[in-house]
Amino acid sequence: MKKSQSAGDIMFNVVNYTLLSLLTICTIYPFWNLLAVSLNDSVDTLRGQVYLWPNVFTLDNYKVVFQNDALFGATIRSITRTVVGTGLSLICSVMLAYTLSRKEFILRKAINMIMVVSMYVSGGLIPTYMLIKNIGLTNSFWVYIIPGLISVFNVIIIRSYFDQLPDGLIEAARIDGANEFQTLFRIVLPVSMPVLATITLFVSVGHWNSWFDNYMYNSRENLNLLQYELMKILMQSTQQVTSNATGSLAGETLRQITPQSIRATMTIIVTMPILFVYPFLQKYFIQGIMIGAMKE
Repeated sequence: MKKSQSAGDIMFNVVNYTLLSLLTICTIYPFWNLLAVSLNDSVDTLRGQVYLWPNVFTLDNYKVVFQNDALFGATIRSITRTVVGTGLSLICSVMLAYTLSRKEFILRKAINMIMVVSMYVSGGLIPTYMLIKNIGLTNSFWVYIIPGLISVFNVIIIRSYFDQLPDGLIEAARIDGANEFQTLFRIVLPVSMPVLATITLFVSVGHWNSWFDNYMYNSRENLNLLQYELMKILMQSTQQVTSNATGSLAGETLRQITPQSIRATMTIIVTMPILFVYPFLQKYFIQGIMIGAMKE
């Protein structure tokens, strides 16, 4: 027989559900409002009062963005960067984190200290640019991958997760004759899916949203990324020269495009892929954050 709830329990549930509902509304509304603005006529948007639904429905904002001839190639390069960069970054971060999690590694403390210091002290923008130029990475696709191959923050999360794994798991693998690579890839990684999914989401979102390295290190049009091309469209619309970015749209349509509507449209475009991927990683993401933040 189900036990009846006390008045205090009922009050707690009411307050809890109310606060969570308000938090959900505050989280979803900004994105929903951007969607309404992106589907609303640009001139009407300037008047304001676009909240939940478009007042004057139109797809002209999306036409401006998608009729850019360079957008398709930039999208392919962004996807390639995200897949390749995430894969290589995950492999390198996992191998470094596993090494630093082994208590018998004599340089463990020294390397950990150097890595932590690097999180707060950097060489600066100009030395970084000179370094990347001197090693020949400018105007190449690999400038998107190699400089950010390892993130100290991600390594610390993975290392913390490895630290809380039972020592008997590693010792049993070594007794069976497994070397370090076999122990890592056959024993440790299969039981570390939560933290791997978490880092995968972190790194992939970072690669997908990145455009500043394209602006700084690449001057070749055939290496431009999606985010950079969208930024160019926004700048051109701000300067009232959207005709350079929209191809052969009608003049009436060009006059109706405003930076505010283009900004909302771009936000929707770049956010949708992440929204489709996140539900598949959500369970591992939450579990990985909770476990990765704990120490044994």
